[in-house]
Amino acid sequence: MGTGRLSVGWRLRVVHTTEVSYTAPVRASFNEARMTPLTLPAQVTLESRVSAGAGVPVWTYCDYWGTYVSVFDITDPHESLTVRAQATIETGQGLGDAAQARLPWEELRARAGSGRLLEFLLPTPLTTVTPDVATTVGDAVRDADPVEAAEEIASRVRAQVSYMAGATGVRTNAQEAWEQGQGVCQDMAHVTVALLREAGLPARYVSGYLHADPSAEPGQTVVGESHAWVEYWAGSWFACDPTSGAPVRERHVVVARGRDYLDIPPLKGIYHGAPTSSLKVTVEVTRLA
Repeated sequence: MGTGRLSVGWRLRVVHTTEVSYTAPVRASFNEARMTPLTLPAQVTLESRVSAGAGVPVWTYCDYWGTYVSVFDITDPHESLTVRAQATIETGQGLGDAAQARLPWEELRARAGSGRLLEFLLPTPLTTVTPDVATTVGDAVRDADPVEAAEEIASRVRAQVSYMAGATGVRTNAQEAWEQGQGVCQDMAHVTVALLREAGLPARYVSGYLHADPSAEPGQTVVGESHAWVEYWAGSWFACDPTSGAPVRERHVVVARGRDYLDIPPLKGIYHGAPTSSLKVTVEVTRLA
C-alpha cells in the first residue's frame, strides 16, 4: 500500500462468530481460521484473540500469503462448534494516490511479468472470464492509464453485477457472476480481479471487514458479514472496493490477501462424522473512537 506515516482514522472492534451445527455427533475435527487482522502501514492491530471453546488449544502460524492462521483440533465427540475471533484495530486514512508510485503501462508490464507479481497476473478457476467479456471491458479502457483503467473496471463491475445476498455460493466463479448479474462482495471482487488481470494489472483478492456506516459515531455497532475487495499493482498497491464504491480507508479492516477466496477462506476444516452441517456467521463491527 505504498509508504508513509499512519494517519489514524478510527479505532474499531470486530467480533466474528461462526457457529457450526452437525446433524449427529462428530468424532474429530481439524480447523483453520483466518480471522486475525494484519498490521500494515494503514492499520495497526492492537489486540486479537481466536477461541474455539473452553479447553481447546489454538496455535497460530503465518501462511504463504502472509495471513495469520489460527489452527485447532477437537478430538472429543461434539455436535457443534463455535469459533469466536475478536480484535481491536486502529485504521488509517489510507495514503492517498499522490503518495503512491505509479508506472506507465510499458514499465508496469516489464516489472509485473516476473517474481511474486506474476502470481497475481495468472487466472485461477474463480477469477476467469471468457475472451468476449475480457475484450469488451479491455476495449473500454484501452486509452486509460493503469489507475484510470482499474477505476473504470471496478465501476463497470458495479454496474453489471448487482449486490444480492444469497444469489451465489462460495464456488461461484467470475464468469458466472458476470452472466448472472447478481452476487455478493466476494463475486464482485472475483470479477474485478479477473478483469484487472486481463488488462495486465496484477490483482489480489482481499478479505476483511467493513463498518457500513461512514458517519458512525463512537460506540455505534453494525452487524453484517465478512467483506471482500481488491488491490491492484500499478507501481505500488492500490485498493478499490467494487461493491461499495467507497474509498478503502478508515472503515475497512484487512485480514488476508490471496489470488482468490480459496487461498484465504475465513474458516475451513475437515471432520469425521455426520455428512451434513449448518453454518451461522455473525460479524459485529463497532467504532470505538
